[in-house]
Amino acid sequence: MTDPILVTGGTGRLGRRLVPRLLAAGHAVRVLSRKPPRDEMTHRGDLITGEGLEDAVAETGTIIHCATGNGHADQDATRSLVRAAMRTGRPHLIYVSIVGIDRVDISYYRAKLACERLLEESGLPLTIQRTTQFHELIAWMCAIQRRLPVIMMPAGISFQPVDTGEVAARLTDLAEAPPAGRAPDMGGPEVRAAADLARAYAHTRSSHRPVVPVPLPGIGGMRGFREGSHLAPDHADGQITFEQFLTA
Repeated sequence: MTDPILVTGGTGRLGRRLVPRLLAAGHAVRVLSRKPPRDEMTHRGDLITGEGLEDAVAETGTIIHCATGNGHADQDATRSLVRAAMRTGRPHLIYVSIVGIDRVDISYYRAKLACERLLEESGLPLTIQRTTQFHELIAWMCAIQRRLPVIMMPAGISFQPVDTGEVAARLTDLAEAPPAGRAPDMGGPEVRAAADLARAYAHTRSSHRPVVPVPLPGIGGMRGFREGSHLAPDHADGQITFEQFLTA
């Protein structure tokens, strides 16, 4: 029996796909939660306060850090996790990050980059897996506009959405391998204009609302997106397209 794998963010979009895959591969899994345990797999711990975190981390061989927040909260959570890991042993820490966080100047990306640096400076066995945006993000961008007569998307910007199930498969492979430092980026199968993705979304939902590309000049970080700094065309490892995700 191998040491347990602790998953933070185990109930999130990625975590919900990752935990069953790890179990199917024969791993013992712990899911970190701030709420009281609902089963033997759930371990209570708070990434911000650190309460219960050392007990959750104890005797784990690998931690897959999927939990994410905003700004300083993300950094505080990662710092707490590092401290707990260093006090209880030297587990292999796998961090899920985003392609282009060192080239796109928005606050969320800056926070993710700061988390990467915290992990690198910790000296823990480490693997950082950057991915492009998830299919769910593109669908959410369209869904939140459901009451509008049109779907607005940023002009001149493309995305390369990837399926969370395929990312979960990659993370499972990394958990079974030695620490890799910075793993190769992972992207979806297609680079497509944001407006084109929105039209696909509307089509699968039998919506006839027009898609309107909206210029966003001068808004922080848009230059990096327009330049494609968040894309990984040389690592189009995913196979599930946005349409396949929508119809599934």
